[in-house]
Amino acid sequence: MKGREKLCAKLSSAFLRKWWFVVAASVGIILFGVIVIIFFSSWVNLVINHEVTLRNGSQSFGWWAKPPVVPMIKVYIYNVTNADEFLNNGSKPVVDELGPYVYVEKWEKKNIKFHDNGTVSFNQEKIYTFDESLSAGLEDDVVVVPNIPMLSATSQSKHAARFLRLAMASIMDILKIKPFVEVSVGQLLWGYEDPLLKLAKDVVPKEQKLPYEEFGLMYNKNGTSKDTVTLFTGAADITKYGLIDKFNGQSHLTHYTSDKCNSLMGSDGSIFPPHLTKNSTIYVYDKDLCRILPLVYEKTVKGSDDIPAFRFTPPLNVFGDVDENPENLCFCPHGPPCAPSGFFNVSLCQYDSPILLSFPHFYLANDSYRTALDGITPPEPEKHKFYIDVQPVMGTAMSAKARVQINLAVSQVVDIKQVATFPDIIFPIMWFEEGLDGLPKEMTGLMGLATTVPPIARAALAGVLFVMGAVLLLIAVWRLVRGANRLSSLHLAPGHVGPPTNKNKDVPMGNVPRN
Repeated sequence: MKGREKLCAKLSSAFLRKWWFVVAASVGIILFGVIVIIFFSSWVNLVINHEVTLRNGSQSFGWWAKPPVVPMIKVYIYNVTNADEFLNNGSKPVVDELGPYVYVEKWEKKNIKFHDNGTVSFNQEKIYTFDESLSAGLEDDVVVVPNIPMLSATSQSKHAARFLRLAMASIMDILKIKPFVEVSVGQLLWGYEDPLLKLAKDVVPKEQKLPYEEFGLMYNKNGTSKDTVTLFTGAADITKYGLIDKFNGQSHLTHYTSDKCNSLMGSDGSIFPPHLTKNSTIYVYDKDLCRILPLVYEKTVKGSDDIPAFRFTPPLNVFGDVDENPENLCFCPHGPPCAPSGFFNVSLCQYDSPILLSFPHFYLANDSYRTALDGITPPEPEKHKFYIDVQPVMGTAMSAKARVQINLAVSQVVDIKQVATFPDIIFPIMWFEEGLDGLPKEMTGLMGLATTVPPIARAALAGVLFVMGAVLLLIAVWRLVRGANRLSSLHLAPGHVGPPTNKNKDVPMGNVPRN
């Protein structure tokens, strides 16, 4: 009996240890499934952060340094068709929108240097090639547009001494400078010799001279820029990935009255910090914008190869006046009057030329500026607003339409006869749309993996772990219950089924069998 009890105890102990271990393992598997659900996204983000960080030799670095994309810029010129009538008779100016004149771009970053503080510097190269097949005209097309150098000079002289204005009028008479010029599209964009600039080269003090001898709206932009841009690689802080640290060695602009308005902490428009949400605000900086431009979430769209992207666009009050957007007060350093609502004054970045930027067709500006001229159709948001579609997980721009209109704020100056009849007016010169329609498959393939695989992998892995843990737990519990019943029966001796017989109990006489 004692040997049997020892055997039962031994079997019971080994049996319980084995199946209790299975119970513990199954519970551990289930808990690991919970951990996967909670932390899987963080693990994936760590991998993505490592992959997108700009490192020499990495795939993301190659795409950033020499993008395998085909950007384009479409230019639309406002050709003035009644310049003489406008000047001589005070007629309402009539413009004819010509274009698009399409240029295919090739981007590459030159003179790339990595720095120990997690930044990289470079010079941006952009090569523009005219594409006649996509254009509505030729670069040789002749257009009539306001004479920007002349009208800038006359507007600046409005508050100068009277004898200086009269002298300027005499000089313009001698040089036969008129308020409107007739130039080709190519000249307007890439430069033509202007007599006023040529004169300024000889008479203006050296410290005030302009850095160019010709005038063109895109003068000196076809080639490698002299501006050195330094941005964060993401190695030290992924939240600053792709943002500008310094521009030509400066960490801030110096034009405005607050650090916020002078900030350069924006993207060049190609890459943004990863893991964007619908509540994120992204910023873009371009030298010609003279500020960082905020962009907020508008909607989710389908990008290349149906990869989801967030569309970011400027807030409706981004160029609002101080009453509409009080935060814009610091962009008006000289005090009111500031730029009217819908316009942004970039004169501080354009050698005091009265250049105002707006969106095409005066989108988001008062309609009176558009109707002050004939020939400009009402703005359409889908055709004229500025937007960038960004893949939110990796922060890569998938498509973009940077649409901006260049305007000249002309002031009437009575003492200068050439513009004595010129009314105070915001005259549109041209607008352009720069950007790209999509990305090649070599780039969208990785984005597809980053967006579609992690959620599926997370669900599949968690599901397998939960099912495996649950099945093992059920089997272990069932075996423990069944094993416990068997072991309890082993403790019972053979033949002892039921209550034991009492041998000493007296048997009634009547029940004694007879011989």
